[in-house]
Amino acid sequence: MRIWKHTPKDALLLGYSLAQPVLTVWVAAQWHSSPVRAGVGGGLLVAVMTAYNIIVVSHLFTHVPWFASAGLNAVGSLLNSANIGQSVQAYHLTHVRNHHRFNNDPVGEDGTTRDTSSTYRDGRDGEHAPLGRYILLGALETFADRVRDVLRAHRLWRVGPDEHKLLSLAHNREPRRTRELRQIQADRAAHCLALAGLLWVSWQWTLLVYLPACFVALVLVNVQNYFRHYGADPLDRTTDSVSYYGTFYNRIAFNDGYHQEHHLSPASHWSQLPEVRARRLDGVAPGARIISPVPAVLGFLHRDRPLLHRREAGGTP
Repeated sequence: MRIWKHTPKDALLLGYSLAQPVLTVWVAAQWHSSPVRAGVGGGLLVAVMTAYNIIVVSHLFTHVPWFASAGLNAVGSLLNSANIGQSVQAYHLTHVRNHHRFNNDPVGEDGTTRDTSSTYRDGRDGEHAPLGRYILLGALETFADRVRDVLRAHRLWRVGPDEHKLLSLAHNREPRRTRELRQIQADRAAHCLALAGLLWVSWQWTLLVYLPACFVALVLVNVQNYFRHYGADPLDRTTDSVSYYGTFYNRIAFNDGYHQEHHLSPASHWSQLPEVRARRLDGVAPGARIISPVPAVLGFLHRDRPLLHRREAGGTP
């Protein structure tokens, strides 16, 4: 029986997905015997694990599911929905079908962006939104959405008629549309039941440490997304993202640094991204695209990053 859709190397991502809830429950259980360690150390661990899962593990899964079996992929979606506190299927709809369709587009004539996560969405005069506004307000909006997910328990977490964004992004043909919406419902149930389980282990730790750590993780995710696109040219498909080619980071993050390559070929497996670079970017003129000296989450350290969209408009970087 064939298990892996592309490569057994994806077992590493599955292993992480299984290890995360074990570590989370273990830290929660330490609260009563060691509240300082479970609070400070545990909170930091949860924030990093959750951010890594969203940025790397679940992100890769939304593009290229690991398993040959649709049933196993549905279970994988449930598992990581519990890990990241949100539906992985909904993540797929908003990320793959929105972000990768409109590619961090600038504000259009209608006064907004089609990419709902675009760094230009709340900017002024055609500029990126300020970093603080993008990462904090974005995290607050996402956190509020997760609270609403919990409150949807009264309708068993089904996608309701008021959830226009998800309904517009779901597949327009049956039976695929129904499967996607049911997967969102199951994912929501998974992360809400996981939250209830943590409350049972230690409600104090969950309220005082876990939920704030999840918010910090959302902030880190937004920092990552901001500097994956800041300064790149949103109007050119070969320069609309920022890549980082450090060996160590790309090994532990499954080639996450190859972001321009990922934008050019979002359906490519993570192991193929270096090939995408050789095939599609080797001919791009030096200096025409941004290559960062640091991973995107540390993008604020890239002080001399050029703003290519200004330069092409005839302005001063």
